[in-house]
Amino acid sequence: MTMARFYVLEVPENDGVIKIARQDPANTVDSVGPYFRITAASPIVIDRRATGCRHAVWYSAVAGLEGSVITQHDKDALRVEAR
Repeated sequence: MTMARFYVLEVPENDGVIKIARQDPANTVDSVGPYFRITAASPIVIDRRATGCRHAVWYSAVAGLEGSVITQHDKDALRVEAR
């Protein structure tokens, strides 16, 4: 099965992104070195306002993708889908 997967650096500024990712039971959040890895069988959608992130942090939160593509990354949401 193809999975959507992306990485976020484990720093306090990104805590809101991880908090919201963990609230969705479809997502799995684990640690890989200094990064959080967010994985799901369906598209991963993170609402920016729910994270409490300011725009500068929001647009720099994604540290990497694995077999995935960002299909939305704007002031409203981040959407990562399997490639």
